[in-house]
Amino acid sequence: MSNEIRDKLLDAALAHVAFDGWSEAALLAAAEDVGVSADAAKAAFPRGALGLATAFHLRGDDLMVDRMGSEDLKAMRYSERVAAAVRFRLEVVEDKDLVRRGMTLFALPQNAPEAARLIWGTADRIWQTLGDTSDDINWYSKRAILSGVYSSCVLFWLGDESAGHAASWEFVDRRIGDVMQFEKFKARIRNNEKLAPLLRIPDALFGGIKAPAGSVRPNSSDGGPGTPQNKP
Repeated sequence: MSNEIRDKLLDAALAHVAFDGWSEAALLAAAEDVGVSADAAKAAFPRGALGLATAFHLRGDDLMVDRMGSEDLKAMRYSERVAAAVRFRLEVVEDKDLVRRGMTLFALPQNAPEAARLIWGTADRIWQTLGDTSDDINWYSKRAILSGVYSSCVLFWLGDESAGHAASWEFVDRRIGDVMQFEKFKARIRNNEKLAPLLRIPDALFGGIKAPAGSVRPNSSDGGPGTPQNKP
């Protein structure tokens, strides 16, 4: 099944998600819209609604990366670049209800691991695009922290009714600022002769942890395993 057909099915499904949610009904309605058989639609998205919603999320990640590439991020401070990436990821969503419906699907216990994987993947793509070169425990901590920040920003943004989502962008800036303050705090400890010994134990415990050789991105067709992507 070509990516073109998958993209057409996803485009057509968006109009039905508002009524049917991310469901098999939305997928079958999309198939009828684009003149594809039900069997072909299910072959394109073997996991049905979950694969369809996953493809929508991954498309958003792609659009975010495209936006990051078109902006002059080098003129920003590093914290501003991270905040801008989170904002870009939210701005590519044209209809919040698509995200709300997705949260309903991913909140199901059997889908929670997929939700966590997708959020981690978004954080990973942000760090990769920003040129992250960490290859130790920091590789994991950066993505874990940003995953939490991104999740909280999504929840705030969904309930934000301020003009131009100004309140959301202020919230993003605050959350990223909090993270950067923590990183500065760690740096100060390392540079302080009296406090540096406090980090020797965790350094000894986690010093052997290395980043994976490449990160695996879900396949946009059905959210299954994709091809490894080497870190920059």
